[in-house]
Amino acid sequence: MEIGVYASNCYIIYDEGSKEGIVVDPGGNPRQILENIQENEISVKYIVLTHGHGDHIGGVRELKEALNLHLIAHEAEEELIGDASQNISHMMVTGAIELDTDITVKDGDTIDFGNLSARVIHTPGHTKGGMCLHIGDYLISGDTLFKESIGRSDLPGGDHGILIKSIKDKLLVLDEDTIVLPGHGDATSIRHEKMFNTFL
Repeated sequence: MEIGVYASNCYIIYDEGSKEGIVVDPGGNPRQILENIQENEISVKYIVLTHGHGDHIGGVRELKEALNLHLIAHEAEEELIGDASQNISHMMVTGAIELDTDITVKDGDTIDFGNLSARVIHTPGHTKGGMCLHIGDYLISGDTLFKESIGRSDLPGGDHGILIKSIKDKLLVLDEDTIVLPGHGDATSIRHEKMFNTFL
């Protein structure tokens, strides 16, 4: 779902058998997200953040309260999520957002829901605690990797060299048929990015 004025992608992923799922990066419009959850009769287990920038966390508080959910993020992202000046929400139309993380994860951890499992891939560079989620044939890449582009590295916690290393060492080694679902814009694949992403 494309959410909010910053057109960030929110993903609702669930196991079709059990209907248990997760919401990834609810950047705003919590009512729209809740309607989708209810229409599909999904039992949401967690909210998961690929990173903590304001355009990806705008709907977290309302969803947490409405569904009594826990918030998961990488352990290196806690400080940014809890500080509006670092997550730059104080500069956005959403206003300042500061959140507490309920569960922290690190590289290689898994987030299980239904019969599905999301493997955490720590990909610093856009932020210190940025992470991707590898679920079967899919990669949710947040703002690390976009179609024929990469995330910004000029915001708090960003580092261009580290970002490139994260992508090359941890993402481009995945199966080339892996479908990449980014934090903004259209889906792509690892093969496509190897061939056409000039940043890499």
